Amino acid sequence: MNKNILIILTGGTISMKAKGSMGVVPSSELAGLLREFPQLASVANIDVFEYMNLPSPYITPQMMLELARLIDLKIIDYDGVVITHGTDTLEETAYLCDLVLTTRKPVVFTAAMRSGSDIGLDGPRNIVGAVRVASHHDSADRGVLVVMNDEIHTARDVVKSDTGKVDAFRSIGYGPLGSVDPDTIVYHRSALYRENVWTDRLDTNIDLIKAVAGMDGKYILSSIDSGARAIVIEAFGRGNLPRDILPEIKQALAQGILVVISSRTYTGRVLSEYGYEGGGKHLEDLGCILAGDLKGVKVRLKLMALFGKYNDPDLVKRFFLQSRN
Repeated sequence: MNKNILIILTGGTISMKAKGSMGVVPSSELAGLLREFPQLASVANIDVFEYMNLPSPYITPQMMLELARLIDLKIIDYDGVVITHGTDTLEETAYLCDLVLTTRKPVVFTAAMRSGSDIGLDGPRNIVGAVRVASHHDSADRGVLVVMNDEIHTARDVVKSDTGKVDAFRSIGYGPLGSVDPDTIVYHRSALYRENVWTDRLDTNIDLIKAVAGMDGKYILSSIDSGARAIVIEAFGRGNLPRDILPEIKQALAQGILVVISSRTYTGRVLSEYGYEGGGKHLEDLGCILAGDLKGVKVRLKLMALFGKYNDPDLVKRFFLQSRN
């Protein structure tokens, strides 16, 4: 018996077409095409909900939270939900939903790297794959999944690794959870790390700074002046920073601002290893939090959810420390 699957449309390249000199822009045609798409009808009973039609750079964390609320509400009447989304911020929206959703039913994000006007467009195949994953009995209770290019990824680990290739979405260092094969859905492994922060609000006053050679502390001062609750710094390697920004880090910590250190590298954990001034061990000794292997953009969203739930830096720090890998 076919499962009942809701497809929620949010926009992105998968909903776009080229329009003369304007370039690739949003189009309103996708919903109608999906309702008449024979390959979907053979997989599941499909409903399509046109939620919004925005390029994903326009999506804010608050909009991500509202989407999560919608999913939790709508999925009550379905066996699973598929969300189409722009690729630029898909990994962020999927991860925030993974943190805050309460459902155990399959929730699957998908997208397209090529618009509806391109030769070899990937959107229809990705949507069919996502619906197949959402309909599969082994997809429940795995957290939010991302299906792209016949691969299944966790929202926590997946990143957009290329600006235009159809295999841009990778779980670097871990590999995909599974594959969308022609005859079935195959899961190769379980998710290594999962956590929930069930909250109905976010505190979005969290900043993200990327370390570069020779940087000073002006961006940290800007965060302090703007009243940031926390500052995430994508540091070098194992979590190391130039010593020239240490005075500003100490100032932030003294004012009760959490400073969380992730790495700007693609794989690996930040560690309390290097003891020189600005090294990861030194930063932790000062009071900074080391974020394990979680990437900076997702650390930022996790902090938004934690501050939205607890509104207490000490509680947020304790939760973060006990949940990192």
